This record gives sequence, structure tokens and C-alpha cells, in this order.
Amino acid sequence: MATERQDFARRLRRQSTKPEDILWSLLRAHRLDGLKFRRQVPLLGYTVDFLCLQRKLVIELDGAQHDVERDYDAARTLEIERHGFTVIRFRNETMLNDRDAVVAAIREAAGTATENPHL
Repeated sequence: MATERQDFARRLRRQSTKPEDILWSLLRAHRLDGLKFRRQVPLLGYTVDFLCLQRKLVIELDGAQHDVERDYDAARTLEIERHGFTVIRFRNETMLNDRDAVVAAIREAAGTATENPHL
């Protein structure tokens, strides 16, 4: 039986935003340097947008609502990082307007910056 947090993650996957859909199309099925990413994953009491357990990397896409949630986001990031994860954040606008920069930053954080520069 699914937990409340798993149900919430499923709901978020069904209601994804355009920037999330774009990033997922770049990450899914090991498309980025063979790394396995999952989306809307329960982690440490939170639901993170994208997770690569292999590299302990969390990717968050932030829309306008995050402007008023800065303190919460900062505390959440610190808690996740305290458990050995790296958290990187991108504004939705960046995902929509500069995919190459987002992919380069993900590769840098994952330590695969030079493995496959032609995604």
C-alpha cells in the first residue's frame, strides 16, 4: 500500500510543469551520460524534483512560488545536504531559455562534465 508521501509524489508527476517536462525529457532513460534519474521522489521527508542516487544529486526547479519560500527552501537544502547529497537549483525560466547551461551545470555537479558534451 502506498504511503501518503508516495501518493503526493505520484500526484506531482501527473501535474508536472513545462520546465519539469523539458528537463525530464533530457534526463529520463539514462539519456544524460548514462545516469539514472527519478522524478518527484520522496527523500528524507521531502519530495525532490529529480534525484540521481548514484551521484547523490538532487535537482530542483523553482518557479515563482519559491520567491516566498526561500527560508524553507534553504533549510530543506541544508537538511538534504547534511545527508551527503548535492542539491542544485534552477529557475524555471533558465530551464525554458537556456537548456545547455542547465545540462552543463548538472554534468558539473554529477562529475560527468566531459563524458558526453553533445546531449
